Amino acid sequence: MIAIPAIDLRGGHVVQLVGGDYADERVRLDDPLAVAREWVRAGFGRLHIVDLDAATGRGDNDDVVRDLLRESPVPVQVGGGVRDEARIVQLLDEGASWVVVGTRAVEDEGWRETMAARYPGQLIIAADVRGERVVTKGWAETSTLDVTDFVASLSALPLAGVLVTAVHKEGQMQGTDLWLMERVAEASAWPVLASGGVSSVDDLRALEHRGLAGAVLGMALYTGALDARHLVEEFSA
Repeated sequence: MIAIPAIDLRGGHVVQLVGGDYADERVRLDDPLAVAREWVRAGFGRLHIVDLDAATGRGDNDDVVRDLLRESPVPVQVGGGVRDEARIVQLLDEGASWVVVGTRAVEDEGWRETMAARYPGQLIIAADVRGERVVTKGWAETSTLDVTDFVASLSALPLAGVLVTAVHKEGQMQGTDLWLMERVAEASAWPVLASGGVSSVDDLRALEHRGLAGAVLGMALYTGALDARHLVEEFSA
């Protein structure tokens, strides 16, 4: 299993939010490039970039994302507000190894099938979850979709993977939703990356034991609850 540091962008800064709540920001760092360099120096082999402003319709961090992609010596997956093909192409052209698509991929079956066929092995579909229901539009709207049913429906598409964020656990450092993640991993034909609530090495080991391919890490890394170099030794592939 691979551990992947998250670089969540808001107004040109790296932030960490609790439960996706813009009013509950716990971490703010002014230099995204310096943050990325630090994670690479620690030995992480992949980065996860999210444009929170684009995801929530508050603007974008396109220039910052471009700079991060240009400089990164390791593969990067990028998401947040990716809702048309032009943005997918732009991110891939700028150096993204994978593009994470959420809201439109969830809501528009025809679009996700077309995009997956045109960019095989380059798309990760994000299934953000509150409870067991998929949420969209920067976690602002709750759909009627059960996450395991949705993930199972993706089995015929040539994806790079599926990213499942337990929004109800995000940023709280109180452990992951293991039951949810195990169900999703069992339902998925593709590697599943987990996000939300990871607070210890034991959490990561439990996810690995349940078949998860990787975990995206945020608050626990940024607050020092997890030691980056120790993680790299155990969760680098």
